[in-house]
Amino acid sequence: MQPTLHGQGILLRPLQYADADALLHAAADGELWNLTVTVVPSASTVDSYLKKALDGRDAGTVMPFVIVLRETGEVIGSTRFWKIDRHNRKLEIGSSWIAARLQKTFVNTEAKYLLLRHAIEVLDCVRVQFTTDENNHRSRNAILRLGAQQEGIVRHERIMPDGRKRNSVRFSIIDDEWPQVRQNLEDKLAQYALRRP
Repeated sequence: MQPTLHGQGILLRPLQYADADALLHAAADGELWNLTVTVVPSASTVDSYLKKALDGRDAGTVMPFVIVLRETGEVIGSTRFWKIDRHNRKLEIGSSWIAARLQKTFVNTEAKYLLLRHAIEVLDCVRVQFTTDENNHRSRNAILRLGAQQEGIVRHERIMPDGRKRNSVRFSIIDDEWPQVRQNLEDKLAQYALRRP
């Protein structure tokens, strides 16, 4: 059973087929489906986007979430655990996107904090990895700010929807690093809380 992860400003609840319209509304803030460095659902792809995520959940390799603002109940994006490998106690956090107006706010930091805490403290992972497009400098910087270590570039790691052969940058946080990463993220979230009206 996939849990709901509760934070101060957001919650991450299990993705459902019924979230299609809410996801499209969130993605419309910035027309995020036009991004070439990540995959965000559009009206023509939302059904296949949901099916792939929920088929992965049924197979036990994916835990997809919607990101919800606690104050309003509005869906503002999506994220997931995937490549879940319970034997080797590792997984990847990915497929993360947030409505444009809430980028560079507390949302990404709190979402990653909730995911990392659950992965390491509840699922007992020894490794959490992140992969992003070599060309996605905003994402690369955001992952480094979490406290992740860059491991290298995986060449032609995947084919993007437009047919481009993507080089991907791989990062990780391991269990030994988590106490320091957790403290840094909690400090950042405390600073965000002080700035809220």
